[in-house]
Amino acid sequence: MQLFSIFAVYFIVWWITLFAILPIGLRTQAEDDHVVPGTVESAPTRFQAKKVLLLTTLVSAVLYGLWYLCSVYLGFSIDALPRFIPKFD
Repeated sequence: MQLFSIFAVYFIVWWITLFAILPIGLRTQAEDDHVVPGTVESAPTRFQAKKVLLLTTLVSAVLYGLWYLCSVYLGFSIDALPRFIPKFD
């Protein structure tokens, strides 16, 4: 596998994982009864960027490792998935 492909797939996995990790442990200003004037109630009270980025990197590394294991060593690919749309030749 080419180096650029490795980075491209990892970046996509990391980005999707980021949006899955963001709401975990989030406390809004409305939940803490401390809404700062000029902000929406759904804004986070304490955003922990380092924690979110570290957790995202760790989870995406594990997911990418599983994908790499399945695709390179076990031979699974897009062609191994079942086709739901008939192929016309």
